[in-house]
Amino acid sequence: MTRNVFFIFTILSLTLLVGAILVAGCSGTGQEKNSSSGKVWHVGVLSGMAFFADTEDGFREKMAELGYTEGKNIVYDSRKMVGFDQPAYQSALQEFRDNKVDLVLVFPTEASQEAKAAMKGTGIPVVFANVFTEETGLIESVRQPGGDITGVRWGGPDLALQRYEVMRELAPGAKRMLIPYQRGYPTTTSQLIALRTAASADGITLVEIPVDNATELEAELNKQAASITGKDTAILAIAEPLFVTPNSFAVIGEFADAHAIPAGGPSMSVNGHETVFGLAPRSVPQGRQAAILADKIFRGTPAGGIPVVTAENYFQLNYRQAQQLGLPVSEGLLSRADKILR
Repeated sequence: MTRNVFFIFTILSLTLLVGAILVAGCSGTGQEKNSSSGKVWHVGVLSGMAFFADTEDGFREKMAELGYTEGKNIVYDSRKMVGFDQPAYQSALQEFRDNKVDLVLVFPTEASQEAKAAMKGTGIPVVFANVFTEETGLIESVRQPGGDITGVRWGGPDLALQRYEVMRELAPGAKRMLIPYQRGYPTTTSQLIALRTAASADGITLVEIPVDNATELEAELNKQAASITGKDTAILAIAEPLFVTPNSFAVIGEFADAHAIPAGGPSMSVNGHETVFGLAPRSVPQGRQAAILADKIFRGTPAGGIPVVTAENYFQLNYRQAQQLGLPVSEGLLSRADKILR
């Protein structure tokens, strides 16, 4: 009887010991797993426009926090473009495909569209940021993006309406709003439809100016000069690449300053010309959000089953520019600003 009890006690002790060892082996942090697995992850980064380049900074920063140490268990192949360049996008993506990277981080919208097409059928997942998902064919739905793609998106046409309302508050005397944008850009239609409805209800005239480049933009803006009287005009940006391209904004900023009218939408400053406000998601936080999605993919979750994340807007008010233009800035507007430039 005593021997049986001793035998049972020994078996139970060994079982508990083995269980404790297994639990200890499985309870390491994500950082320990990532640094000790022996796997080196290869990430191709396509930065499709200079304005959004610091998305990559946020991504790398958060990946490091998650335990991915550059040169140890993760390497980056980064390609940076100044502006929209479809052949350059395609060339970089083909190299990522040939090199069989483990994941592609890409931004903004048009570069993400190219990445989805280039990686189709390869099994290489794509994580995007700074994109519009409406009218672009990037995803099946926000909850189930499908395929091998997921990422961080902007909020859609509502952003254009929010920018419109800020401009209305800053420039209540503006009865005309000039809207320059890249001709044929896929995300413009839904934004313009939303703005047309709002402007019509408010008695505001929208002057849509679709162009292909800064030279054409300058010519089209100059055609509007004769129609500007006092503070009856403002320039409003929708979410598209023309306005945030430095040489194009230099044209917009020079025209706005020459006629003492406000320009707003994104936060821009080129050659001393500035927007009076910026309302848009910031790139670094989007990069950090994208890193969390990449980590989930590396841990085995299919990209197409990870819901797309919607980025938060950031409101920067250029108070000094508003004062120079003699624009009224209400306490309510000041209180809503995330950052005020004085």
